[in-house]
Amino acid sequence: MAQRDPHMTSRGPAAPALKGGGWHRLGNALKTTVLLAGLTALVLVIGQRLGGAQGLAMAGLFAVVMNFGSYWFSDRIALAIHGARPLPYEQAPWLHEMVERLAARAGMPKPKVYLLPTAQPNAFATGRNPSHAAVAVTAGIVDILDRRELEGVLAHEIGHVRNRDTLIGTVAATLAGIISYAAQMLFWFGGSMLSRGDDEEGGGLAGALSNLGLLLVAPIAATLLQLAVSRSREYGADATGAELCGDPDALASALLKMERGAEAIPYDRAPATSHLFIVNPLHHGGVMSLFSTHPPIPERVRRLREMSARMGQGTRSRGGWEYAY
Repeated sequence: MAQRDPHMTSRGPAAPALKGGGWHRLGNALKTTVLLAGLTALVLVIGQRLGGAQGLAMAGLFAVVMNFGSYWFSDRIALAIHGARPLPYEQAPWLHEMVERLAARAGMPKPKVYLLPTAQPNAFATGRNPSHAAVAVTAGIVDILDRRELEGVLAHEIGHVRNRDTLIGTVAATLAGIISYAAQMLFWFGGSMLSRGDDEEGGGLAGALSNLGLLLVAPIAATLLQLAVSRSREYGADATGAELCGDPDALASALLKMERGAEAIPYDRAPATSHLFIVNPLHHGGVMSLFSTHPPIPERVRRLREMSARMGQGTRSRGGWEYAY
């Protein structure tokens, strides 16, 4: 017989007292503002160097339009890119109920549930806010994870939604993409665009070299900014997810299994969205791992194990949660 969930109230699951509070949310909002301001500034500077005042105005307009589109359509775009389809309740009622329980504990509506047609074990969340969110799991994830581990993965993704990471990740990727596109455009069109404005102002070779340096550094800076926010938010979602499901060890075990699955079954569809997944679907080794959008799995597991020890859990403890599957 299933034990009564101590986190349940007469009105249903109670939202857990997650760590952080107002100051934590304020800190996240500040980091987000700095990130987006930095990326937008890079877009504007490149636009100004390319076309003066007119280029600045066009770059600003382009950034606004792209961010507006990302805000309203990010979930549909991400799901369509990966060929995700809605997962009917009748096909996996236990999974839908698991998502609903975790969402209730997080104090948010139940996200829509989607299925990705790939054998690689993975998952991601998308949407502009908790009221317009979706959680997608791959077909391969249920083949290697038990339900305890899968609950940890779903809790991680709901943690992303609760922490408002999904929208920021999409907008940051959009701005970084604009910067990379500008650099590629200048590469193909040659050096005339680099030196034209500075020749008119008397800058000559020095101005052209300055522009060239900017266009080489800007994409790298954009990538580093994106990596910084992406990695920190993965750690945050791990912690939030572990608290939601009450079982850090389950999430740690799932991460290790999914990492091995990602190595064995590559999935390189839409690499620009790789940061959305719980485990990087693009396997990178050696030096390239330094530029991964995800923090190292061993470090994530170490933090979760430490969290488990602080919670006083045993390896297989459910943290007070028991379900009859």
